Amino acid sequence: MWVQRLIELTRWEPLGLSVGWESIESELQLPLPADYKELVEAFGGGTFCESVFFLAQSDSPAFDFVTQWRASLSASEADDPHPAYSPGRNGVIEWGATEWADQYCWLVDAQHPGKYPILARGDAGEWRKFEMSTSEFLYRVLTDSDFKPFGIVQYALEPEFQPGRSVGDM
Repeated sequence: MWVQRLIELTRWEPLGLSVGWESIESELQLPLPADYKELVEAFGGGTFCESVFFLAQSDSPAFDFVTQWRASLSASEADDPHPAYSPGRNGVIEWGATEWADQYCWLVDAQHPGKYPILARGDAGEWRKFEMSTSEFLYRVLTDSDFKPFGIVQYALEPEFQPGRSVGDM
């Protein structure tokens, strides 16, 4: 339902990407949310409304989910209240961000695979937890003027999606 709303909002023609989920989930050692997979297969990695970055399977490392997750493992600090997820442990996996330094992650509990609350951090640095799907959260960011501090409606940006491009395509 929420993925379809995003497709309609952006007037996007779903790509129908074939993704090697088994390989990705094997590396992560956990299943990814079904609606995230649906988003990836429809959109791939890229940018919503010129400002919300969506990580997926992409030829561009900047938009590639697995590449960014691997990088987060080496950058995670021991004293971080929400360290990067590593297999078998609790942590966060980033799946989106904004040009304003907001971060959108799943809060992963290795003991409860399949539960993926959203953990979002705005530019003020405070984490907020949301019990909703990835696609609902993204839709609300793009359309809900009351979704503070993460909504972007006030910027009156065109509701579109631009696929991520590799450096050679720019």
